[in-house]
Amino acid sequence: MNKLVSWVEEIKDKNASTAAALIVMKDNEVVLEHYSGKHSNTEDARQVDQQSRFNVASARKSYLGLAVAYAIYEGKITSLDDYARNYFDDIDHELLGATTIRHLVTHSHGLDENLEGNLIREFEPGESWAYRGINIVMMTKLIHNLYEKNFPQLLKERVFEPLGFTKTWWEVSDSPELVSVIVDPADKGETALGMREDGLEKNLFVNTREFAEWGKLFLNRGKMNGKQIVPEAVMELATTIQSPPYADKELPQNGLFWFVQDEPRERSELGSRVPRGSYQILGVTGPTLLVIPEYNVVVAKMYNKRYNYGGENYLYYLKEFSNLVADSFCVK
Repeated sequence: MNKLVSWVEEIKDKNASTAAALIVMKDNEVVLEHYSGKHSNTEDARQVDQQSRFNVASARKSYLGLAVAYAIYEGKITSLDDYARNYFDDIDHELLGATTIRHLVTHSHGLDENLEGNLIREFEPGESWAYRGINIVMMTKLIHNLYEKNFPQLLKERVFEPLGFTKTWWEVSDSPELVSVIVDPADKGETALGMREDGLEKNLFVNTREFAEWGKLFLNRGKMNGKQIVPEAVMELATTIQSPPYADKELPQNGLFWFVQDEPRERSELGSRVPRGSYQILGVTGPTLLVIPEYNVVVAKMYNKRYNYGGENYLYYLKEFSNLVADSFCVK
């Protein structure tokens, strides 16, 4: 596993990230824990350690996905194939058309916002795949409406508190534990805080240990310390392929926002050597949470630099890391 640490450190330097962390779990035990760098690029910045909490950006979608899975399991959403227009009275039903909940949670909805903030259609639902933010806003608001509480609060009551999570939250005020986000390496890092704690903003901060424990919860199908914290069926909904059938076979496959491996695909973010049934979530600031059930492995990786290394070839590096993890545990 030294190769994993070397890879993490190499990309950290190449991408001008000031902080990195890596935890590898095998058979529910931590077998590697690595921290390096500082919270920002200022001289007095705090050293990264177990308490350091990283902004996980789009990896927060895995948390929203679990809330959506609860809503389906509990019948608040009757089916993934329900039309979105049945749930969103404030959005033009003609524009929504045949868009379903399934399309919204698998990035196959075809909706986007223009510069004026108006909803537009890029392609017909289910015909392609595009990573946009409007579906996240829509599903966040829907969960709030269905439960009369926001999804972070829902998860706090049902998951975070039972698991003893104290380092996972949507932050609106700064603290020494929070790692800054580097946008321009020549400038001081940004706090990446939000104005609200309801899940609508990209202000989820998590320390690496709880990020790994989040993955462990999924690996164990909702059971922790001998207790079923989340119904197994809820976990199954979130992490099995829910994407509609695509004409383009190179498009990624998703569960409820998770990227799920079935077979190697050109536009997937999982490497070709990662076993079928594995799943992964990523963020633009560098976090990766990879779960490989076949090997009973969870890997949590953190950075604090906005935008992935590699430019237009960034998918290669995302796949390379997951392939290195798979190679570390594959018995040949």
